[in-house]
Amino acid sequence: MPRSTPPRPRRRAVLGAAALVAATPLRSALPGDGPRVLRYAFPIAESSFDPAYVTDLYSRTILEGIFDAPLEFEYLAQPIRMRPNTAAALPEIGDDFRSFTFRIKPGIFFADDPAFGGKRRELTAHDYVYSLKRHYDPRWKSGNLYILENDRILGLSELRRECIERKIPFDYEREVEGLRALDRYTFRVRLAEPKPRFVYNFTDASFLGAVAREVVEHYGDKIGEHPVGTGPFLIKSWKRSARIVLARNPNYRDRRYDEHPPASDARLQAVAQQLRGRRLPLVDEVHIAVIEEAQPRWLAFLGAEQDLIESVPAEFAGVAFPNNRLAPNLAKQGIAMTRYPRADVAVSYFAMENEVVGGYTPAQVALRRAISLAVDVEREIRIVRRGQAIPAQGPIAPMVWGYDPAFKSTMSEYNVARAKALLDLHGFVDRNGDGWRERPDGRALTIEYHSQPDQVSRALVELWQKNMNAIGVRMEFRTAKWPENLKASRAGKLMMWGVGWVAGQPDGDTFLALGYGPNKGQANHSRFDLPEFNRLYVQQRGLPDGPERQRLMTDAARLMIAYMPYKVHVHRLFTDLVHPWVLGYHRNIFVRAFWRYVDVDPSLQQGRAGAGA
Repeated sequence: MPRSTPPRPRRRAVLGAAALVAATPLRSALPGDGPRVLRYAFPIAESSFDPAYVTDLYSRTILEGIFDAPLEFEYLAQPIRMRPNTAAALPEIGDDFRSFTFRIKPGIFFADDPAFGGKRRELTAHDYVYSLKRHYDPRWKSGNLYILENDRILGLSELRRECIERKIPFDYEREVEGLRALDRYTFRVRLAEPKPRFVYNFTDASFLGAVAREVVEHYGDKIGEHPVGTGPFLIKSWKRSARIVLARNPNYRDRRYDEHPPASDARLQAVAQQLRGRRLPLVDEVHIAVIEEAQPRWLAFLGAEQDLIESVPAEFAGVAFPNNRLAPNLAKQGIAMTRYPRADVAVSYFAMENEVVGGYTPAQVALRRAISLAVDVEREIRIVRRGQAIPAQGPIAPMVWGYDPAFKSTMSEYNVARAKALLDLHGFVDRNGDGWRERPDGRALTIEYHSQPDQVSRALVELWQKNMNAIGVRMEFRTAKWPENLKASRAGKLMMWGVGWVAGQPDGDTFLALGYGPNKGQANHSRFDLPEFNRLYVQQRGLPDGPERQRLMTDAARLMIAYMPYKVHVHRLFTDLVHPWVLGYHRNIFVRAFWRYVDVDPSLQQGRAGAGA
């Protein structure tokens, strides 16, 4: 493989595009005249609009529509394929995957903002250098810093440490060997070690999208409320945790729909042909409501208040797609279904630095393993998730390189008798006869589990309660909004929390990163820190994809299973439903902000809304 060609994931790592595409009826003519507004809902509120801070899926989705990374994943390509975005071409990769040189297209401009003093502001290589450095600035508390520090960009971690130790502001002016703008439109990144998949980071606009320094300095600590990028959309209005309205960015460059689906997929070929040459984005506005409860979100879709529903809530699966087939009443309305797995794990983590559930002694490991064995995953899938998940055998999800469908473990085992025996063996017994086990030293054993107020979370809490009662372990529950739990979790204040983790790249490293010691407080919410695991993790990162890397990843996964910093419950299955006036909808799990590629027929949309369906 030429050095300038980025590594590709294995073909088996991604689903065939035909399996993912909704059967949206095609039209011979363009949709009707009028404003094109795409409407849908998030189940979880945004946390911030600052790429240097954001880690959650929904905030990152918004940012991907506002900011531009140098590269992107093609929308309809199969298998997954990268292409230039703001870059003029794919980067020049040299020095055995240690050097990456990007050349940015001239003539790309930021959205207008008061920070620019009324002048048009062109995107340059210096903006990417600045945006990358922001993750190292302690002021911004980047939740993504671990990704870059693991890749060891020469000089940046040292600059960060110096600023912390000397208690001085981060020095953006200081050049470092690993990150330099070579001229107005060219920048180079150099690493201490080979990293064959480092280039994937430059497809993520929510992480390495270009931010202008003037904007950050203008808004200061309020930068998370004022995203200004070069992407297809900008924020028109925003009511925190309730509603986000994105509008077409008038400064967005002239970019046309030019997608290339597999030749074998006739339907995708027809979509691409019909939309080819249309200027992006195809819609004028995107209206996103935050509707945390499942029922009103579902009813809003049925009532044509929303044009699509991502991830139909599990409790409505039997109504919407009984036996995983679209319900006849929905099919008659022209509604289309897209069913797919994400590269996703649903986990409950144990805080490894917590004196109750943490630690590496045999007794503490036994406690976590016993709790895991007492979790009835099959019941969780059947009752809570309505069959829309598969049991997890380990931390690496499907759809990414490194996932082994033949791998089996005790992660999904449900065995109450074995759980009780483990607790008894290691001294977690009921000494006072009150029905609850105590710790080996006689102190009370109380597990605190943190959750959210939505319906699925409540159902999971009920199941946790039932499972823990069965083994005599007292579990108490704390409920808060998701952004509040995230903040507390990153600070190491939660004993246990249930959360999902979704890959933004087609590689399993992002899941093993959950256990890497230096990632504490970032990806590694459990704060697991095992030297042997850390060694395996670092080793696999430097290898090209192949049998040796696969072996190391599997060995690392086995250590996470053995020490159980995370109970990995399931890999979730998702189903999206789309009304017939939405044209071109497709599910590419590595393209979050799909909005630029879909169109809306306003006449059909308004006619259905007027009918009060």
